[in-house]
Amino acid sequence: MMEKRPFAFYLLEFLLAMQALGALFGGLSLVFSPSGELLHIPLMVLKGSPFATFMIPGLILLIVLGLFPGILVLALFRRPVWKAAGMLNIYRGIHWAWTYSLYLGIMLIIWILLEVSWIGYDILQTIFGLVGVAIVVATLLPANMRYFGWNKKNE
Repeated sequence: MMEKRPFAFYLLEFLLAMQALGALFGGLSLVFSPSGELLHIPLMVLKGSPFATFMIPGLILLIVLGLFPGILVLALFRRPVWKAAGMLNIYRGIHWAWTYSLYLGIMLIIWILLEVSWIGYDILQTIFGLVGVAIVVATLLPANMRYFGWNKKNE
């Protein structure tokens, strides 16, 4: 029988789901409209970035910051044993989905920092940057660490 899920678990699930939905919407919009027209974003905002259109940023948004957290929502809930996923888990003895949630929060923060440096500041970057920080914090809450298998051997 699985132990009762702590409130921190549901907080992490909510944050990951919110990230997944936002990135899936944004990513699909940019992939279907690489000119940015669908989201009313002019191509000239990419002038300081390595991209000529929104196709590559849209794919990154869709796959890395959209599909990946969506998969994590399910993986955290079901805790499947996937040996391949465990290979990139730097914390032995704790479920890989917990570690990947930490990775995702860090990736989101890095993505937002790159975005700001390339195209400038927008309020959405603040919102999703804070979501990244919140995902890192929620992942590191002691209740989540215990629930996903953190123990003294990991320290």
